[in-house]
Amino acid sequence: MKKIIYNKLVRDKIPQIIKEDGKRCTCEILSDEDYKKLLDEKLTEELSEYQESEDIEELADMYEVMLAIIKSKGYTKEQFEQIRKEKADKRGGFKDKVFLKEVLHE
Repeated sequence: MKKIIYNKLVRDKIPQIIKEDGKRCTCEILSDEDYKKLLDEKLTEELSEYQESEDIEELADMYEVMLAIIKSKGYTKEQFEQIRKEKADKRGGFKDKVFLKEVLHE
């Protein structure tokens, strides 16, 4: 029997999907501290996958991880969206494609 070591955070239904595929897996439930650390690692992983593929599914994965991070820090999606909106109102978004080259100080 072939064994593949993953040692990574996965979506909640992955163990069930593996079982339904006739395979076995070993999992554990993480402590809150380990969970938060691995969420940050997962976000980096998903960003890297998006940068390689530019696939919208990878953006969806990043968003899912971001929602989990938001919740793990005790915030709601609505609170996050309010902060995002306030920043966009105050400092703008990225739709105008502005590339800052330099700032001169006297």
